[in-house]
Amino acid sequence: MSTEWKLLLEVQSNSRENTDSMAAALITDCAIDYHEDSFSITITESKAKDLRAMWNTRVRGLIAVDSLVNMIDGLESREGSSSSN
Repeated sequence: MSTEWKLLLEVQSNSRENTDSMAAALITDCAIDYHEDSFSITITESKAKDLRAMWNTRVRGLIAVDSLVNMIDGLESREGSSSSN
């Protein structure tokens, strides 16, 4: 008997634009299911260790994009506050 391992991840960032950026980072790796303010991915593997590896890869990509968009948001907010002075 074969066991199938399955993981569902729903993602929502602090803005629609940032959520879309995170989805774009995964678009070539897996199917994206879009929802109103979020998206989800499903990872299915026959072995738990393969599921873990796929999970790690996807989450590392999301962490990198989240870090980047937060840095950009921070730069934009600092530029906006300095131009209003």
